[in-house]
Amino acid sequence: MSQKTQKNALWFSVVVLFAINILNFYDRHVPGALVEPMRKEFHLNDTQIGLLGSAFIWLYAIIGVPLGLIADRWSRKKLLAWGVVVWCALTASAGLATTYAFLLFSRVGVGLGEAACAPTATSWLGDLFPPAQRSRVLALFMMGVPIGGGLGYLIGGPVAQAYGWRTAMVTAALPALLLLPALLLLREPQRGASEPQGTALVTTSIWNVLRIPTLWWIIVSGALLNFCAYAYATFLTAFLSRVHGLSVANSGKVTGALYLLGGVGGGLLSGYLGDYISHRRKDGRLLCAAFMALVTVPLACIGILQPAHSLILATVFLGLMYGSLSSYYGFVYSAIQDIVAPNQRASTMAIYFMAMYMCGASFGPLLTGKLSDVLAHRAATLAGSAVVTEAFRATGLQQAMLIIPVLCIALAFVLYMGSRTIISDMAKRESAAHVATVEAS
Repeated sequence: MSQKTQKNALWFSVVVLFAINILNFYDRHVPGALVEPMRKEFHLNDTQIGLLGSAFIWLYAIIGVPLGLIADRWSRKKLLAWGVVVWCALTASAGLATTYAFLLFSRVGVGLGEAACAPTATSWLGDLFPPAQRSRVLALFMMGVPIGGGLGYLIGGPVAQAYGWRTAMVTAALPALLLLPALLLLREPQRGASEPQGTALVTTSIWNVLRIPTLWWIIVSGALLNFCAYAYATFLTAFLSRVHGLSVANSGKVTGALYLLGGVGGGLLSGYLGDYISHRRKDGRLLCAAFMALVTVPLACIGILQPAHSLILATVFLGLMYGSLSSYYGFVYSAIQDIVAPNQRASTMAIYFMAMYMCGASFGPLLTGKLSDVLAHRAATLAGSAVVTEAFRATGLQQAMLIIPVLCIALAFVLYMGSRTIISDMAKRESAAHVATVEAS
C-alpha cells in the first residue's frame, strides 16, 4: 500500500469515526430540543424532564466499563457497529411513545448503545496518531459533541414544530443507514501502532491504572464538567423559550447555533493550543484547561442573568461560555492518553466515563430541574400566588442555571491540581514502557 493510500485510509477512518460521534451526540441531545412539546403533552415538571437525561446517563455509565474492557480485548469495529444499531433503534422507538414511562425506557436504552462509542473510538484514534498529534485529532473527534448537539437542536426544533416531536426522534436515527456500512469498511489498527518504534505494550492490572493520581483529578474534573454540560444541554432551549420568549423552532435554532459556533471554536482552540503547549510543558494541557474553566465563570454569569429584552447579549455570552467549556476535551482527553498504556486506553476511558457520568452528568439535569422547581415555587410564594405560572417557571430556571458558574470554579481548581501531578505520572508510564521494551528484546 502506497504512502498516499495509507494516508487517505487514515483520514477516512478519522472522518467516519467523527461522523459517528456527531450522530452519537445528535441522538443524545435531540430530546433537549423537544423539551417544551414533550412537557406539555405529558404534563411534566422540570424534575421529570431532568430524569429523562439522568436515567440515560445511569445505564450509559454502568455499561461503559464492561464495554471498555471488551474494547481492549476484542474487535473495536464490531463493538462500535453493534452500539450504533442499538442506540439508533431505541432513538427511533421514542416516536412510538404514548406515555412518559415508554419515553423514559427509550432514553435509557439509548445509553446502552452509546456507551460503546467513546471507549472504542478514542482508543482507535490513539493508535492512528503519535502523542504529539493527539490533541488535534481528539479535539476534532470531540467536536462531535457541539456539532452533533447543534444539529440536534437546529434540525430537531424545526422538524418538531412542523411535523411533531415524534417525527423529529425518528429522523434522528436515519443517518445510521449510511454510517454503518462506512464503519464496516474501515481497517482497525493494531494496539500501540502509533507509539515510538520499539515500544512494548505494558501488561498491568486495571487496578494499577486507578493508582495514577492525575487520573483521579481528571475523573473529578469530568464529573464537574459533565454536570454543567448536561444541565446546559437539557434546559437551554427551555431557558430561551421561558426567559426570552422564543418558539420551539427558534429556540432550537439559537441553541444549535450556540453549540456549533461555541463548541467548534473551543475545540479548534484546544486542539492546536494543546499540541503547541505539549512541546513546551508536559503539564501545559491541564494548565490551559484550568484557565479556560476559570474564564467560563464570568461568561456564564453574564449570559444567564440577562433580562428578557437582552436576547442578543445573552446568546453571545452563552455561546462564549459553551466554547470555553468545550475546550476541555482537546486538552484533557489527550492528557489521559499520556498517562496510560495503549492497551489500556479503552478501559481507562470507560472507567473515566462511568465516574464522570454517574457523579456529574447524571445529576446535572435532575438536580438542576429539581432546583428549578423549588425556586419557581419559592418565587410564586414570595409573590403571593397559589399557582406556579410560566413566569415563575422562567424565574426558577434562570436562577437554577447559576449552578453552572459555581461548579466551574471548582473545575478550574481540580484541573490545576491535576497539572501538578501529571509530569511525574508521565515519567512513571515512560519508565514502565522502557522496562517492558527491554524485557521484550
